[in-house]
Amino acid sequence: MPAISRKGQLMPESPIRKLVPYAEDAKLRGIDVIHLNIGQPDIKTPKQALDAVKNNTIEVLAYSRTEGSETYRKKLSDYYEKQQIQVTHNDILVTTGGSEALSFAMGSIADAQDEIIIPEPFYANYNGFATAMGIRVTPVLSRIENNFALPPIEEFEKLITNKTRAILICNPGNPTGYLYTKTEIQKLALLVKKYNLFLVADEVYREFTYDGKEHYSILQEKGLEEHAIVIDSVSKRYSMCGARIGCLVTKNKEVIKTALKFAQARLSPPTYAQIASEAALETPPEYFKEVIEEYVERRDLLITELNKIEGVIVGRPHGAFYCIAQLPIADADHFAQWLLEKYDLNGETVMVAPAAGFYATEGMGKNQIRIAYVLKKERLKKAVQILKEALKTYRAL
Repeated sequence: MPAISRKGQLMPESPIRKLVPYAEDAKLRGIDVIHLNIGQPDIKTPKQALDAVKNNTIEVLAYSRTEGSETYRKKLSDYYEKQQIQVTHNDILVTTGGSEALSFAMGSIADAQDEIIIPEPFYANYNGFATAMGIRVTPVLSRIENNFALPPIEEFEKLITNKTRAILICNPGNPTGYLYTKTEIQKLALLVKKYNLFLVADEVYREFTYDGKEHYSILQEKGLEEHAIVIDSVSKRYSMCGARIGCLVTKNKEVIKTALKFAQARLSPPTYAQIASEAALETPPEYFKEVIEEYVERRDLLITELNKIEGVIVGRPHGAFYCIAQLPIADADHFAQWLLEKYDLNGETVMVAPAAGFYATEGMGKNQIRIAYVLKKERLKKAVQILKEALKTYRAL
């Protein structure tokens, strides 16, 4: 038969979705699977967004502009101004999800065999986007012992070669929940200016910061205008994952011009989803106040309960809604599959995301899992109890 491409063979499997068949089999056996594996919020989508679609009188569902509708981009620039980020609608390219924005960014700034430095663990799909573009990911290790803080700048500098084109961060972080400080961002800014690199920041969890800490965007840093590229999305901010609307934001005109060429190949972002996303920008501040309070309560409960399990080490997130937990086992992939195939507690089990898929360094994260605390507190507490009992049984095998 004809051969599959080398690139296709190298494309990594999603650590979040590769266990789905085992979860489906468990459900068919009557097991209630509690999903800790995926960042799908259970928070209701703002009514404004849903009503904008329900009450729309469009008679022809036409293409939008390739760069996204002008009214939406102008309202987005107003939104960013409220975040102390000064951009115009011409600095924004609307994309089909933050994922497409990341692909466009990588394709615009790096060629095949070029390198992008990323602190690990990182959002697993960064590996996939890079592989699709023929780009090499150069990981720099952040550690659970330091709560996944930014590694020393010297560690980044040692990895820079003539093939390095950018440093990519997620802030707040998926899968760690770490929130980079203004000082850490400024250290990275000095480094990328020194070596004439891009600094790409995935800021889709911007609103979700806790403990009185504030998000500092790379677009707020003076002197970084030609280096800074922000990836954004409505998916998590407004609990609109299915809308598939994101954006690429940069004051670098050449990046916008180049990314637009990639965007033209897919014609335009979806029209109805842009209408919903534009309406979502009218969401009142109270919505976020309530959502953040809920996530703080969930985080605190999760961390408290995990710390009760002997041998478990867990990072404390200050943003997003994920944490990495280190388990007293050798192979989290095997454990995660075993949970779905062979374990239940009173007809219930849990689905977790093995963390090895969030690392680029072979062998790292083998005993770690990512947990998304996007469930109601009662269900979250039950999930940790199942995890606790499952670890006892698994370690006794």
